Amino acid sequence: MLFRYLFIFFLIIPIKSFALIEVDITRGNLSPLPIAVSPLSLDRETKNNLKKILEKEDIGAGISSVVENNLKKSGLFNPLSKDSFLQKPDIAHLKPRFEDWALIKAQALITGKVTFSDEKLRVEFRLWDVLAAKEMMALAFTTVPSNWRRVGHIITDKIYERLTGEKGYFDTRIIYVSEEGPKTKRIKKLAIMDQDGFNTKYLTLGNELVLTPRFNPTNQMVTYLSYFRNLPRVYLLDIETGIQEVVGDFPGMTFAPRFSPDGKKIIMSFAKDGNSDIYTMDLENRIVERITNHPSIDTSPSYSPDGKYICFNSDRSGYQQIYIMKSDGSNVKRISFGKGLYGTPVWSPRGDLIAFTKLHKGKFYIGVMRTNGKGERLLTENFYQEAPSWSPNGRVLIFYRETKTDDKGEGFTAKLWSIDLTGYNERLVSTETDASDPSWSSLLSN
Repeated sequence: MLFRYLFIFFLIIPIKSFALIEVDITRGNLSPLPIAVSPLSLDRETKNNLKKILEKEDIGAGISSVVENNLKKSGLFNPLSKDSFLQKPDIAHLKPRFEDWALIKAQALITGKVTFSDEKLRVEFRLWDVLAAKEMMALAFTTVPSNWRRVGHIITDKIYERLTGEKGYFDTRIIYVSEEGPKTKRIKKLAIMDQDGFNTKYLTLGNELVLTPRFNPTNQMVTYLSYFRNLPRVYLLDIETGIQEVVGDFPGMTFAPRFSPDGKKIIMSFAKDGNSDIYTMDLENRIVERITNHPSIDTSPSYSPDGKYICFNSDRSGYQQIYIMKSDGSNVKRISFGKGLYGTPVWSPRGDLIAFTKLHKGKFYIGVMRTNGKGERLLTENFYQEAPSWSPNGRVLIFYRETKTDDKGEGFTAKLWSIDLTGYNERLVSTETDASDPSWSSLLSN
């Protein structure tokens, strides 16, 4: 099995209080919350035993670093330098001297402790409100030692939710197309990694062209398009078991399928009789149903999170725009009316927005609009970028961006980038190779 995790959660002290910060997704958080992330303490015996197993000097500092980096990359928090900390980690975890943490301007404090017994790792952490001088949350997790990075992601999710009132997005994975070689002879493989770029694994060998992998919203299953003997073929792949199966051969396929919100259907676009329309397939009985029947080119369908509606792009107005319709194909409405060509629409997990790619005057934009087409906001522009995918909490988008080549066809790169809905927190996402076509998983700890 590629990925299999067993966690036991212990709730130590549930404490209710209001969130310290309010996240406004319509504007940038220009004053990130100052937060102190203390290294998790270990006794000497635990440190020595874990070092033999993991060959890591200090797993407590490692978990702390994962939490700190996650919080910083969110753009909402400002982790303070550990050089300024006045209290030792083990003492701070038992009873913080709040005046010392207030002195370095911390408003929130994270402490923790790691123990090891019976081949199991126990990690506990506490979140403290420095200004109110009280504990906000205390949790512990038990797992195998090799899962220490994932513990850091789950801790970050708990802290993020407690401080912002929103679900986190850190205990997630991203699947993408790994690319290597010159632009004219690219080797493309399916790859998967943690959302912070670690634990990369390659799922295909690169013998066949792979395109547009998409996660199932309900589990760790993906669907993707691959060319077998130059014919497009749709696959399902179970990430945990590595088992792969062919859904079907679809000559003229234009876009890889996406799952329905319940994971029981896939929706796709392929050309039949010279016309591109949208179809669904029931994964249990493999019955295919035609959703659109129009002489235009209808592609790139995406379900709303409740499964009642579908957004897609079509040139039925004369040039490519975004439309929505009911899931049975009725009540089709155009929602994009700005200048330029619109494509790759994808519905937010929140249900309130649709992300898209826009081409206008030779530049590519990643933007969002409300589901009625109003409130269009362009978040980022570049030479070439497309394929936005939402984080499971609907706050962040990941997409890929290409660079120009020179006269010799050299200098080409494809990289993953992320940006939040404010448009202020744009970041390069670390990958081992060039990368394209990202898809964000749901939370693994749900």
